[in-house]
Amino acid sequence: MTDAQDTAADTPLRTTGGGPPDDGVAADGAPPQEPTPEPIPLLEPREGIPPVVADPEALARVIEAFEAGTGPVAVDAERASGYRYGQRAYLVQLRREGAGTALVDPVGCPDLSGLGAALDGTEWILHAATQDLPCLREIGMIPGRLFDTELAGRLAGFPRVGLGAMVESVLGYVLEKGHSAVDWSTRPLPEPWLRYAALDVELLVDLRDALEKELDRQGKLEWAHQEFDAIASAPPPPPRQDPWRRTSGMHKVRRRRQMAVVRELWTARDRIAQRRDVSPGKVLSDAAIIEAALALPPNAQVLSGLPGFGARMGRRQLEQWQAAVDRAKALPDTQLPQPGQPLTGPPPPRAWADKDPVAAARLSAARAAVSSLAEALNLPQENLITPDTVRRVCWEPPADPTPESVGAALAGYGARPWQIEQVTPDLVKALRITTA
Repeated sequence: MTDAQDTAADTPLRTTGGGPPDDGVAADGAPPQEPTPEPIPLLEPREGIPPVVADPEALARVIEAFEAGTGPVAVDAERASGYRYGQRAYLVQLRREGAGTALVDPVGCPDLSGLGAALDGTEWILHAATQDLPCLREIGMIPGRLFDTELAGRLAGFPRVGLGAMVESVLGYVLEKGHSAVDWSTRPLPEPWLRYAALDVELLVDLRDALEKELDRQGKLEWAHQEFDAIASAPPPPPRQDPWRRTSGMHKVRRRRQMAVVRELWTARDRIAQRRDVSPGKVLSDAAIIEAALALPPNAQVLSGLPGFGARMGRRQLEQWQAAVDRAKALPDTQLPQPGQPLTGPPPPRAWADKDPVAAARLSAARAAVSSLAEALNLPQENLITPDTVRRVCWEPPADPTPESVGAALAGYGARPWQIEQVTPDLVKALRITTA
């Protein structure tokens, strides 16, 4: 048993909440334990709500202050998902010892590369870093080192890893989360929203320090460092191919002509949404696109009777959507989209039993081994090793599955050294299955 396995089941760092009433005597006759203190509501930033930085002069002062600060810097970003087109940042929050908290408006200060440069070499603390890094990268803020408190919580085995849940269970404070889904493109931003935004970074440094100690206690701190380094060094993801295929309800669309309607409507909607800077769902819902694709309406009047194209939609709008439908209907068969997307890896696991029963047996054994190991290590399976990596190595295993060859295959798929060390022995056994 590894050190991590030996310590993973130990008592967690801190928990809050109620328990059985204390009658002064424990069930086994031992002295009663101290009750867990109730979490404390965190209502105000310790230095108050800072002014919003929205001009070059104020930004220069923030850059100077944060460059002179000490220790890691807590960073967060607010987007306007569901309101505006894209995922740009509409507010950036930072906190550092010696500098306090800053709220920066990327609309007034669209280039924050100077702030990013001032923090070069500093560890950035983010919660769910992969969500915020793309919008931060767009405005010139790119960390060289980071600590992801959500990922740290996953590796440490916490059952709930949202920021509010982590702050409560680890630090004993309650964050007010009522403004997480508001329209952050609103100007001016209301004071309650700014208070919420400042509080999101108020305790990130404290949370990071507590989680670092917990990971070290469990023997997982080096694992976390490898994961954080992988996030920080990862290149931006390539643009999605055929993003229209991700339209909600796409599984109902079977015929190629109907798929072409989805593609045309999705493309027209995206163009309009980008021009108007609004969320595509506010222009036309996914459900309406699917309804039109399935019905293939012959004219705008019939289209107006479909769900999502009701009386509130003007004639001009109906005609533009009908034009998109008509374009799809007029396409020659050679230009219709093919069902499904080109596979770049193994086939879906449900098809393995027919295509390659031995590979299916390998995958079954590998999945069982990974599940058991993840449970023993007290962390989610997908953090131990990605399901896609397991599928790929089981579909095309090394000719001679040895620890060295399997480890090399895992590294080729992007597995970190700690993951390779943990899963390789079990995967070698699974890959040596030669009969179904």
